[in-house]
Amino acid sequence: MALSTRETERKYMAPNGDVSWLPDLAGAGPITSVKDRGTRELDAVYYDSDDLRLTRAHASLRRRTGGTDAGWHLKLPLPGDSREEIQAPLKSKDVPGELRDLVLSRTRGAALRPVVRIRSSRSLHHLLDAQGEVLAELSMDEVSAEALRDHRRGAAWTEMEVELVEDGDPALLDGVEKVLRQHGLDRAQSPSKVVHALTDTTMLPQDPPVARAGAVPGSAGEYVLAYIDRLVGALTDLDPAVRRDVPDSVHQMRTTARRLRGCLRSYRSVLDKKATDPIRRDLKWLANELGVERDHEVLRERLISGVRELPGELVLGPVEARLKVWDVGQRTEARRRTLDVLASPRYLSLLESLTSLTEAPPLHAAKAVGKPGKVLAKALRKEYRRLAGRMEPALDMAPGPERDTAIHNARKTAKRLRYAAEAARPALGKPARRLGKRAKAVQRVSGAQHDSVVTREVLHRLAVLAHAAGEPGFTWGVLHGHEGAAAGARERELPHTWARTRAAARRKALRS
Repeated sequence: MALSTRETERKYMAPNGDVSWLPDLAGAGPITSVKDRGTRELDAVYYDSDDLRLTRAHASLRRRTGGTDAGWHLKLPLPGDSREEIQAPLKSKDVPGELRDLVLSRTRGAALRPVVRIRSSRSLHHLLDAQGEVLAELSMDEVSAEALRDHRRGAAWTEMEVELVEDGDPALLDGVEKVLRQHGLDRAQSPSKVVHALTDTTMLPQDPPVARAGAVPGSAGEYVLAYIDRLVGALTDLDPAVRRDVPDSVHQMRTTARRLRGCLRSYRSVLDKKATDPIRRDLKWLANELGVERDHEVLRERLISGVRELPGELVLGPVEARLKVWDVGQRTEARRRTLDVLASPRYLSLLESLTSLTEAPPLHAAKAVGKPGKVLAKALRKEYRRLAGRMEPALDMAPGPERDTAIHNARKTAKRLRYAAEAARPALGKPARRLGKRAKAVQRVSGAQHDSVVTREVLHRLAVLAHAAGEPGFTWGVLHGHEGAAAGARERELPHTWARTRAAARRKALRS
């Protein structure tokens, strides 16, 4: 089983390559002393695809010997100065299957092989507080690198690295950096050793700016593509978290897929639907498959909370035991289904399509170069009309299954309007933000109503099973009644919420 830690560090170039030089850091924040921990010899071989997909995606995978943490190390980017490091033991020279899966969203199935070897002679120091606790590690590294691909070229340099202990205070890095800058040190230009090594051995040339036809500054196309780029990046980042069952990751990935699909649907005037419709279908498939696990998570939390909130005298029979049996069976199957999806050829094909979408977007030249105030606002009005065409008839229906279905369909349209407003917000500002907020409220209220409908269906099935086993059905009936009352309350709230959305859509800024 791989071990995950959070790594927060900054790199600097040592002056004149002198690894013995070290400024006095006592007094930098809570640092009171620096303790020399000796020298260590580290030897790492980095793996990547032939076109360096991991490195270009700001990730790295290495097999390192020496030091106290010898093993396989996968590093994935996090915001700011942090990265997630996932470690696996040195059992083989082949990339461990678990780590290979965790980089799949970045490699997209490309083969991994050694690309560069980096050896470091590390002089390690601990930065201590007044109680002698380690706050951070400072290392001075003499580095040599050797390319392992077609042209075996070498490189050498010296660098300084300051790394916080896990859960350390990031403000400490600012205090240390202030002292280092006073002594003439600047941040290293390369974010990591592997990038430095590949750049110096001419294997990682600087990528020229990608000229995307139609995405001129300030155009509608530029704003839509910026939103798509962000979502594709988020989907890529979430893949490893879903595979490792990180809390809420399935929900986030499913929502990201829906946002992408909605954007491609709402802005078909900007993007050629002949190219994007197949992507939309695959995104719908992905969201639906992830929904099996996510919907179970929601139901499980709702049912368990419902039982725990009941007075003890209303819980008759083995209610919690039956819930546990239901949960284990459903959760196991849902988890298996999620992992099968992420291992499927269709998912790999989707990742390739999303990469092509960001690198060579199929823009409609006429609309993509248009003014966002006109093009994006028109798309928002169209989505609003679609929502109104579903919500208003739903609200006029009598309570019952047909109305429940109609409200659910309107809810899905409210999501599309919300996501379209998110994409337009940087261009349209407050009117788009307000409309998105109102659409989210409609989604929230109608979603709560739908959750009650689905929960009642599950409660009915559990009650039938309990009855067949000779167990009391009273508690299931009480919970069913509570859910019915909750659905009714949301239905009474919905007309007011919808009226506010209607008012936001009629703002002058969205009607030009």
